[in-house]
Amino acid sequence: MRRPPYLPFLSGPLSLAPGLKPIAPEAWLSPDTEAHVLEEKRALMRARRGEVYGARDGSELAALEAAAAVHGVAGPAVGDWPSALEGAASAVSDDLCVLIKDSDDLWRLEAASLCAPTFWRLDEKLGEPLGGLHGPVPGANPGLVSRIHRMFDALRPGQVLERFNWTVQPGTERFTPSQAAFKALAGGMDEAGALDGLWLRVERQTISKLEISGAVVFTIRVAIDPLRAALDGPGQAEAFRAAWEGIDPVLADYKGWPHYQRLVHAALAQAGERR
Repeated sequence: MRRPPYLPFLSGPLSLAPGLKPIAPEAWLSPDTEAHVLEEKRALMRARRGEVYGARDGSELAALEAAAAVHGVAGPAVGDWPSALEGAASAVSDDLCVLIKDSDDLWRLEAASLCAPTFWRLDEKLGEPLGGLHGPVPGANPGLVSRIHRMFDALRPGQVLERFNWTVQPGTERFTPSQAAFKALAGGMDEAGALDGLWLRVERQTISKLEISGAVVFTIRVAIDPLRAALDGPGQAEAFRAAWEGIDPVLADYKGWPHYQRLVHAALAQAGERR
């Protein structure tokens, strides 16, 4: 097992706060910790294009600029693709979303290549403003949306901001527009196999602003590692337990965590027995 590249639970429980922090621009997409899944991603992009790619009229120039920025870091596209954004997405494990500010001063999702959605569908979100993108999240009130909007406005070209989101899942599937299959799998899983049957799913998210179009590029890199590996380190199981149990119950319900509760508790007990 590899050492998981990201262990965001070490920083405490999940919250609704944006939690975006500046990183060095050269760390935007490099190193690509999930490059080993690129062939799988490209196959999905070809087989299910209608589900993983979308672009609205007027997004072409911003998408071209976003693609050029990605290629400047990751190199050329791999294969021939119908659009510039898909070509860029073929070169990195990250999903690429382009948000453009409209005449009503709203940031809207105008183009995206989205192969590893964590329980949302691109066709339902394309064209939505920030409020619509965060609408289902409990506690995503107008104040939170306004705060994110101001962050987008204040972002300067050359800056990169990063945040992490995480959950557990019973399996390694990355293309997950719905959580229903995971909930069903968890319901039938024996607690005796919890430590080896659960996986840590981490979303590494970044935002950056393009210099010419002023559009914002939102990237999402999904890393999936065995929960066993995530708990295997000094203090990691204890930190995971504290983060899991310290989450706001409303947010836990939204994320579907009650469906995994018995398995997580069993996995933590098994991790403790093996120390």
